[in-house]
Amino acid sequence: MLKEAAKNSVTYAEHVYDDYFGEGRVHRALYTDAEIFKHEMLRLFGSTWIYVAHESEIPDAGDFVTRRMGLRSVIVTRDLDGDLHVLFNRCSHRGATLCREESGNAKVFTCPYHAWSFGHDGGCRGRPLPKGFGASTDDFPYDLSKADHVESYRGFIFAAIDTKLSLKEHLGGAAEKLDEWLDRNPGSDLVVQNGSMPFEMRTNWKCVYDNAADGYHVPFSHESLLRMLSARYGNVDIAYYEGDFDALPLLVKDLGNGHTMLDQRPLMHADSAWERQHVLPGRESIWSKLNEDLGEEEALKLLNGSTGSGMNLNIFPNLMIIGNQIQVLEPVSVNETIVRWYSTSLTNVPPEINAVRMRMQEDFPSFGEVDDTANFEACQIGLEEIPEAEWVHIGRHMDSRLGETDTDGFWKEPVSTDLHARAYWQAWRTIMESNEGGKA
Repeated sequence: MLKEAAKNSVTYAEHVYDDYFGEGRVHRALYTDAEIFKHEMLRLFGSTWIYVAHESEIPDAGDFVTRRMGLRSVIVTRDLDGDLHVLFNRCSHRGATLCREESGNAKVFTCPYHAWSFGHDGGCRGRPLPKGFGASTDDFPYDLSKADHVESYRGFIFAAIDTKLSLKEHLGGAAEKLDEWLDRNPGSDLVVQNGSMPFEMRTNWKCVYDNAADGYHVPFSHESLLRMLSARYGNVDIAYYEGDFDALPLLVKDLGNGHTMLDQRPLMHADSAWERQHVLPGRESIWSKLNEDLGEEEALKLLNGSTGSGMNLNIFPNLMIIGNQIQVLEPVSVNETIVRWYSTSLTNVPPEINAVRMRMQEDFPSFGEVDDTANFEACQIGLEEIPEAEWVHIGRHMDSRLGETDTDGFWKEPVSTDLHARAYWQAWRTIMESNEGGKA
């Protein structure tokens, strides 16, 4: 009885956001209002699937990592049978943070406060001096609270507290594009065990997500980077962002449920993505050795498959995949966000391939993300400082009639479109206004 009451004790007030949306626009308060942020953390990050970890990070029984679902600290574990669990990182006794390590392997999780211990599935395994606990509290919820739904799609672990959709239903068209991203390297499995690069930003998390499939900003925000690459190496990498780049076969797609993709593959992989990649440490020696060991054709095939994917794949609300990297959004407050970049490697490939991947993954986070961070923080300042300017424009290419359904069945528009923002805001509103479910 008490256990069920505790589980249902936090409910969502019903919200309607009619006043915050207009044709091709959203209201600044969606980025600046602390109450809206609080509601997002409860409902949005409590009523849909949230990416929490990759299976390669917890390959063995007893392995764990600590992550976040919105503001909720969670422990992602693999039990002795190999099953996955997402536990709320809060001791059921007095509420202390239970696990204070980022990762590791544990037989049980023991609270440093009073030494209550819990298994990988969240079950309470021990309470010191048990004679002190009487029958009057037998129905106390001694086990850890945990996410009701945990599923993995091709190694990507997602959790949900309250949802009526399966993970596959939630992913929708994004599953197909995630398959394409993974299947660039047949016979290899993805490994995410190389650490992460965190960026702490003074901005709302949606200012970051706005940019996840924004092709409009590239030649302007990253002008110095593109100019440097062009001056040193010529027509390499993303140098095609010049002139009327909307006339090029670069596009953004709406994959449903707030998921989107910016697709640069038609140009990046038109010939050889590897050969248009700019110079990086060890490039010539690695290429030469792979040619010698594997032959030029097989070497180039592996290198093309390991060069940046040419797609920005965004799985709403917190997972972004760019190049060979995984980005995860961690909201901190209404105007603070952490973005973690996770590098990836592959199994069953020569070590030179993973060396190349690592060198490339050091590139944009170091030289491009700083441009973006400056813009995200500048957006937050402007949105907070000037209340008289109420609206944020997300209407680019709404009326240009240049959109169409692609051969894969997904709606696409030119790369400078705001389609990404319109798609995810639609999903945001659907979830935030929903009166179904309602447990946090």
